[in-house]
Amino acid sequence: MGTTERSKKRVQLWKKAAVHFALCFVMGFFTGFAPTFKPSIFSKPAVSTSKKVEFSPQPVEPPQQVANVDRSLIAEAENFTMQASSSPPWSEENYSETERRMPEDEEDEVKKPSLTPRRFIIIVTPTSTKNPLKCVFLRRLANTIKLVPQPLLWIVVEGKTESNEVSEVLRKTGIMYRHLVFKENFTDTEAEMDHQRNVALKHIEQHKLSGIVHFAGLSNVYDLGFFDQLREIEVFGTWPMAILAANKKKVIIEGPVCDSSQVIGWHILRKMNNADQTDETNRLRIHISSFAFNSSILWDPERWGRTSSLQSTSQNSMKFVKQVVLEDETKLKGIPPEDCSKIMLWSLH
Repeated sequence: MGTTERSKKRVQLWKKAAVHFALCFVMGFFTGFAPTFKPSIFSKPAVSTSKKVEFSPQPVEPPQQVANVDRSLIAEAENFTMQASSSPPWSEENYSETERRMPEDEEDEVKKPSLTPRRFIIIVTPTSTKNPLKCVFLRRLANTIKLVPQPLLWIVVEGKTESNEVSEVLRKTGIMYRHLVFKENFTDTEAEMDHQRNVALKHIEQHKLSGIVHFAGLSNVYDLGFFDQLREIEVFGTWPMAILAANKKKVIIEGPVCDSSQVIGWHILRKMNNADQTDETNRLRIHISSFAFNSSILWDPERWGRTSSLQSTSQNSMKFVKQVVLEDETKLKGIPPEDCSKIMLWSLH
């Protein structure tokens, strides 16, 4: 009996220990999930040993006025405060007035002038087959044209040759160009130049290239402001030019005599071989580089009194252009308009 009771007591002790262990394990497990800032059920409330501190309001002494303060600034601040307080609050009436003024402001913005596009320039350059330095002069002229703002088209005309030197020069310029070649042979250099200009004019007429046409010789030297003035031409334009000769110690001026932008006369190099030549015939000797015109006179026959475009193929286009330019001087515009006597183009011989 004694052994049986002992064994029962041992079993009860083990059961109590197991239950106690399980209870402590469960409580510790769930305590680990509890937030740290919350006191656990086993923690004792902390006793505050600090005494409550009471603050009583203390009288504040006003700051002493500095003697160097600028009283005018204080007065201005007071006036500004009074104006701000006297101004009426924002109201629907003020809002409606502002709203009504907005369209007027928008109209003013619409009335502002917009940027106008630059006028198209067509530069025609003939090249003589008898000039051994034509590619040198062509590169020099290309360096000038390269500095002119776009849009611009450079038409270069030359006789048919086995050499492609001119084509190579044009490809390397970076300028928009058209290279025209003709097959005819000439013994007279002046006749060859006129033929090349006619070839270029027929090309402009055939493709209806709209712009201001200017004949630029290989020996021309330009002021870059000249091309800005060229774009201001509406129909016809003219200007004086200086002709320099290496073997002559003088400068010859050809072109118009102007009063502001109005043409009132001409500087003409007279070459009258006989008495039958009149002033009207001599007027056609105006230098080819001293005028420009709107290309529409070539491909708009109704506007310029030409019966049909087929008629122009059988006539000398250069002679027609000169006649149209000179038949009515009131249509000519001298450039620059402020001072038409200003030289902006030189021709070297």
